[in-house]
Amino acid sequence: MLWKASLPLLWAQDVDEQVETLATGMHPVLKAFVCGSISGTCSTLLFQPLDLLKTRLQTLQPAVNGSGRAGMVTLLFRVVRTESILGLWKGVSPSFARCIPGVGIYFSTLYVMKQKFLVDRSPTALESVFLGAAARAVSGICMLPVTVVKTRYESGRFGYGSVYGALKSIYQTEGPRGMFSGLTATLLRDAPFSGIYLMFYTQTKNLTPQDHLDPVLMPLLNFGCGIFAGILASLATQPADVIKTHMQLSPQKYHRTSQAIAFIYKDFGLVGFFRGGVPRVLRRTLMAAMAWTVYEQMMEKMGLKS
Repeated sequence: MLWKASLPLLWAQDVDEQVETLATGMHPVLKAFVCGSISGTCSTLLFQPLDLLKTRLQTLQPAVNGSGRAGMVTLLFRVVRTESILGLWKGVSPSFARCIPGVGIYFSTLYVMKQKFLVDRSPTALESVFLGAAARAVSGICMLPVTVVKTRYESGRFGYGSVYGALKSIYQTEGPRGMFSGLTATLLRDAPFSGIYLMFYTQTKNLTPQDHLDPVLMPLLNFGCGIFAGILASLATQPADVIKTHMQLSPQKYHRTSQAIAFIYKDFGLVGFFRGGVPRVLRRTLMAAMAWTVYEQMMEKMGLKS
């Protein structure tokens, strides 16, 4: 299993030369955007199958073939059997369209706020919550129309031919409201996730003896801290993710967040708010940990403090 733990280090080493070339003559905020976009690209491509499984699990009917529910592994084999192995990457195009600029916006916004509000010091726990939540809110609002498209692609219920075609179709048939369906649930999911994640991530790193650690092992430390922070943040925001998914797939049915909450509770009970939790925790945890690991290594190569 050692090779799996070394993945973040390998990713960081592979991009060193490219980063040094990009750093020349670039504005610091743009550097943060580029670093975030590249880290988002890597993590999105690797963990897209987990996001697809999460979306499918959240929208399954209460009974499948007479059984109470379908598990993640059962659904995985079903997708591969009916849609081929590439079916696990359905929705990767809108995921790229969302995450490449979205993660870039998040990290560049976070960088700007740190430069404005923090002067050569690490944020406190409360400041980390505010910084992470605010940066994610900005990114989430900017990229929400693409998030709606991504969710619908992954559900398998819509036959959109392209991201642009999907956006055009949603706007024509549902108007601006459809483009921003699930906004409240998305912000209730993403802003707390990023705030909680950044708090645990920074506080965990502050507890580790980084001054005495071999620089070669820093990516592994960052990745480990990211895993711990990601698990806690994912579990805390899972109900909002389920609500968001239902609202974006059926905007005509749910005009308010409270309607989606009532439907989920009526049909699935309290456990319904945690459907798809396993693949989401795996994906969000691994994706965030890798994104932060690659981002911090790239920022260091560009001569900036992340």
